Amino acid sequence: MVDNIEGKSGDNAIGPDADAMVKSLAEGSAGEPGPSAEEQLVASAKRGNKEAFGELIQRHRNGCLKRATLMIHNRSDAEDEVQNAFLRAFQRIEQFRGEGSFAAWLNRIVENQCLMRIREARNSHFVYLDESNDSNVRLELVGQTADPEDDLGVEEVVTLLRREVSRIPPLLRNVMLLRDLDQIPMPDVADRLGVSVPAAKSRLLRARTELRSRISKHCGRKGAATLTHMSRYSQAAYARAS
Repeated sequence: MVDNIEGKSGDNAIGPDADAMVKSLAEGSAGEPGPSAEEQLVASAKRGNKEAFGELIQRHRNGCLKRATLMIHNRSDAEDEVQNAFLRAFQRIEQFRGEGSFAAWLNRIVENQCLMRIREARNSHFVYLDESNDSNVRLELVGQTADPEDDLGVEEVVTLLRREVSRIPPLLRNVMLLRDLDQIPMPDVADRLGVSVPAAKSRLLRARTELRSRISKHCGRKGAATLTHMSRYSQAAYARAS
């Protein structure tokens, strides 16, 4: 669970341990070469130091966002995928072996996230019933009558989500509700909370991680799909049949 990721540019500076670590590097003995400040931050992040990881992502956020925007061509979607990439990077930080730069490793994760989003968009197809279609695709109209078991499952998931969201500290919960529920742009979210945009983004990442950690306690082997799985016929109006 990530509960302390915060960049320097946010309203909360990195924790004392990470700050002292960077300071000690700057004051190191002359003539004694050692690991760079970033290498020290990576090593600390691998040991579970969330503040160190927060400093790392603040250093590379702009570059990652620029790369994601070039791939997706949508600023809002790019921001979402960058946040997803940061979460994935935090979960897999131990896989970074230092064979290349941390920036290159992080950018590969961002690129993979963007490619997955692009593939999902390409695989989405819409068929308009009022237009002629020369293909051999046969459409089957599926009833939309709600299944009692599905209704019960949805109600239970909603209740669970509300309960777990309410248990997230307000500092993190408020930014998640504004961005994910109300769909307010990040600059406006930051303005409402009286913090910088990087600080708001950092809180959002921490809030999403906190919620995922809480929800995972209620999941089975399939993870979150255990909670959200319902009959596919109750989720779509049309099914594609061969």
